Amino acid sequence: MSTIQLKHITKVYGDGFKAVTDVNIDVGDGEFLILVGPSGSGKSTVLRMIVGLEDISSGDLLIGGERVNDKAPRDRNLSMVFQNYALYPHLTVFENIAFPLRLHKNRQSNDEINRLVNEVADVLELKEHLQRKPANLSGGQRQRVAMGRAIIRQADAFLFDEPLSNLDAKLRGQMRTEIARLQRRLGITTVYVTHDQTEAMTLGDRVALLRRGVLQQVASPRELYEQPVNLFVAGFIGSPPMNFLPATVHEGKLQMPFVDVDIPPAIASRLTDGELMVVGVRPEAFEDASMLDESRRASGATFQAPIDVTEWLGNEKYAYVPFEPHPDVQAALDELDRELDGEAMRTQLVASIDSKSKIRPGETSELWVDTSAMHVFDPKTGENLTRDEAAAQQIAEENEAERLRQLKQSKPVGDDKVAV
Repeated sequence: MSTIQLKHITKVYGDGFKAVTDVNIDVGDGEFLILVGPSGSGKSTVLRMIVGLEDISSGDLLIGGERVNDKAPRDRNLSMVFQNYALYPHLTVFENIAFPLRLHKNRQSNDEINRLVNEVADVLELKEHLQRKPANLSGGQRQRVAMGRAIIRQADAFLFDEPLSNLDAKLRGQMRTEIARLQRRLGITTVYVTHDQTEAMTLGDRVALLRRGVLQQVASPRELYEQPVNLFVAGFIGSPPMNFLPATVHEGKLQMPFVDVDIPPAIASRLTDGELMVVGVRPEAFEDASMLDESRRASGATFQAPIDVTEWLGNEKYAYVPFEPHPDVQAALDELDRELDGEAMRTQLVASIDSKSKIRPGETSELWVDTSAMHVFDPKTGENLTRDEAAAQQIAEENEAERLRQLKQSKPVGDDKVAV
């Protein structure tokens, strides 16, 4: 069993700085877990503690059920792929991939090494490059060589430390697909660090989101998107990011800048008149009201909004609506904005609408919003008051069932039959 368990893991440096605080994560056998968060969130520190490059201040790290806190990195049987690939420039692709086997104390025969290297090269489509040097390869090819060297060790788990950050956008997309396909094919336990939420949402079985060294939520990408536990998770996940609007509680309504909606019955007893809340709505929950039939319009709320800017992307269109937030809400969003590297919060509403919409900038237009897709957050604690625990549990169960189904179809390198 190649499980990885982090039990109350904490990292405190000599100067007293606490980089990671009481992190608890169980990575299942064959699971692909993403560690994600903004810069300085502690994700790389967690990875380095797993591989043994950082000491653990307190807590227990178990690999395959065995406590490994005091084991050296070489004794943990883990393969790590670094951001800079760490290839040997004087060795051919063949020798770079074979290096871990030649280094091993129970060195295998040349025939066995040749068989395994060719098997790995076949899986990674590197066979025609085996006699080339790293300098003569593209960035994507060098990345595959680094992955091949990790695969051939037949380790208990793969660890990736932002492996795609040095590639251009197009190549990152291609390599994301290759990494996902490879992990599914081999069925090996994988922990992958990234600051890119697109990578997190497209690659992982589950995603662990960190904030200032504190674990916020561990869940499938779908659960993070549909049932975030707090304001931070909601703001980090999604592109364009979730809209956050100030809302005042008044006589059973949430009064927002453009529209008033009924308070969800499940949280009505928790709110009092005059209280200020934050309502989160994904851009996808909006539409040009003129594009909907009457039954669809009746399922949500319509409102008039001044359109500032529109962006047409072919398959969709974005409409931007400026608004003035309440000062108390703005303070909370400004802090969140700083933590998210200034890329998430804006004092404007972003609506994703039909690409055929005739809405134009500089006009006041009628928009529709799906009120059932709204989230209500406490601006002081950030808690998502409308999170549906039953729905979240169902998503988690469906995600795990699908993961196990795919795991049954995997074939590790070294088996008699290799999946292709």
